[in-house]
Amino acid sequence: MASNFLLAGVFVLDLIAFALAVAAEHQRARVTIDSNEPIPHCAYSSNVATVLGVVSLLFLLTAQVLIMVVTRCLCCGKALQPGRRRVWAIVMFIVSWFTFFIAVVCLVAGSAGNARRSGTVLINGTPHCSTLRRGVFAAGAAFIVFTGILSSLFYINYSNADESYPPQSRDAGIRMGQI
Repeated sequence: MASNFLLAGVFVLDLIAFALAVAAEHQRARVTIDSNEPIPHCAYSSNVATVLGVVSLLFLLTAQVLIMVVTRCLCCGKALQPGRRRVWAIVMFIVSWFTFFIAVVCLVAGSAGNARRSGTVLINGTPHCSTLRRGVFAAGAAFIVFTGILSSLFYINYSNADESYPPQSRDAGIRMGQI
């Protein structure tokens, strides 16, 4: 049977990661052109979104590692009983890792892109300032939700496939009667 305590813990970790990714999207660096100087330059706002993105990534990583440690990453534990539950556990395992990697890429790209500061690049006499595109952290937040759902479904299917072995009787010897 799946542990409700573990599922609640993973849900809380994924919820915190999602909230931090959404907050990072709203706190992206904004740019203004400072034209008070002889050569106009780009003035960036705070760098809070980079920290929020990295902390969100750490919470997501913690949730994923927790599920994988409990299930022994599907490959290091005892074999699961063949059947529908095992198939779904394997499918959810693969897809949850796929969505996890997409979320990681979005969060890392968002954090790195938000931390990048371009110098003064003049194009036709006006400064060109590079900023992070809108939606990178939001895409990471969406894939955090997908990863949380799929890893929880993986754990539930794994637990059900792990428990469905028929119990072995204590007396499994060879009998000579009734031949």
